Order: sequence, then C-alpha cells, then structure tokens
Amino acid sequence: MVKLRCNDYGFECDFEVEGDREYVVVQFMQHTNEVHGIDYRKEAVMQFILRKYPA
Repeated sequence: MVKLRCNDYGFECDFEVEGDREYVVVQFMQHTNEVHGIDYRKEAVMQFILRKYPA
C-alpha cells in the first residue's frame, strides 16, 4: 500500500489517495488533472511513489 497527498507536492489541497500502486497512480493523475489542471504522466507519478517508498 502506498499513499500520495497533494500537499506533499506543493498544492494547498487536502486530497490524498491510498491503495495499491496502480490505483494510487490513476487516482492521483485524475485528481491533479481535473482539479489543478496539471496532466502528469504515469511515469512521473510512479517516480513520486518510488521516491517516497524506495524498494
């Protein structure tokens, strides 16, 4: 399980998503696109996760 929060990446936003990696990636990408107007690529969001949860 992983968790990403918008405010960890410079947004003044309380959004957070937790779950398996694929779910978190999709939900975070959808949220940042719809709410913040930022279209992150899947690879970029995976890098957020890998930095936060190194293997």
